[in-house]
Amino acid sequence: MAKWGEGDPRWIVEERPDATNVNNWHWTEKNAGPWSKERLKELLNDLKIEQNGVECKIVEVDKIDGEASANNRKGKLIFFYEWDIKLKWEGVLAGGSEKVKGEVHILNLSEENDVSEVDMTVTIKGSGEEAQRVKAFMHNIGKNEIRKQLTEYIRSLKEEFSKGLILPKKGEAQVKPDNVSMITSGFNKKISMEPVMSPQNTQIGCKLDTKTIEMSEKFQCRAQEFYDAMTRIEMVTAFTQGHVKIEAEKGGKFAFFGGNVTGEFKELVPGKKIVQYWRYKQWPDQHFSEVTFNIEEKDDHTLVSLRQELVPAAEVEQTRDNWQRYYFDSIKRAFGFGAFL
Repeated sequence: MAKWGEGDPRWIVEERPDATNVNNWHWTEKNAGPWSKERLKELLNDLKIEQNGVECKIVEVDKIDGEASANNRKGKLIFFYEWDIKLKWEGVLAGGSEKVKGEVHILNLSEENDVSEVDMTVTIKGSGEEAQRVKAFMHNIGKNEIRKQLTEYIRSLKEEFSKGLILPKKGEAQVKPDNVSMITSGFNKKISMEPVMSPQNTQIGCKLDTKTIEMSEKFQCRAQEFYDAMTRIEMVTAFTQGHVKIEAEKGGKFAFFGGNVTGEFKELVPGKKIVQYWRYKQWPDQHFSEVTFNIEEKDDHTLVSLRQELVPAAEVEQTRDNWQRYYFDSIKRAFGFGAFL
């Protein structure tokens, strides 16, 4: 961040016609949840699937649980969506006497999965021969038709919520969706990324009792290997055992453990030092601690010293235990750095 008066272009509001989000640098977000529910209902309700003498129809969108949002970070659009959907359907065979009823359960429609990989289960009420033939039709043909509608939902989500998120610079035309770079979140469950604030500025109107945690741990690895375990997405995913978001650069954000831990990198010195603004989800809103990892390679091990300032006093013991259990011990187990366990 530039010092006061140095003229960093991210802060020169005259470069933007509306004087907001200069050069699209800041994280901005639109809630796409309500729109998505309506759009999914439009695409799926009354969907007719007919072929080879079998006629089926989605008669009700019984459940749509989940969330969706569109975000702009550094001029890129990031879409989060995760939906659990249940549909009711009816079908008949040509010349058949029985109306077959059933459900389709769409389990994991999210940005982490291609539509072709989305899990769907088809069930029926009844077990007769006609019912089984209609069920087979829905399993083999019906699911493909539903996937086409889900593909259209994703396309229209990106088109609708590209509008206005990537803002033009002064004198430029509005950015068209076709010219926008689309990337996914990097983790399945959408994380609510709160604005990262400097720790000294997070408490307004009340005084929070805070303390400092200091720990050290020995690892049987090179210093760079520990640094990589904390900054490379595939290694962080391995020891946290879940989807993660991580931008290993100064100012880059991260989110681990299903969004329970979020923050921002303040300083990165490969193989030597990592400094983060770091918060646990249950802490007071927008209160961040500052975490420093000093990484020192010895003759036969690497010593990692952790210092965490501004930890809420009531959370000190639990936070200390969590560092040991979910970071240090997990890293040793995942990568074999654990001779000193």
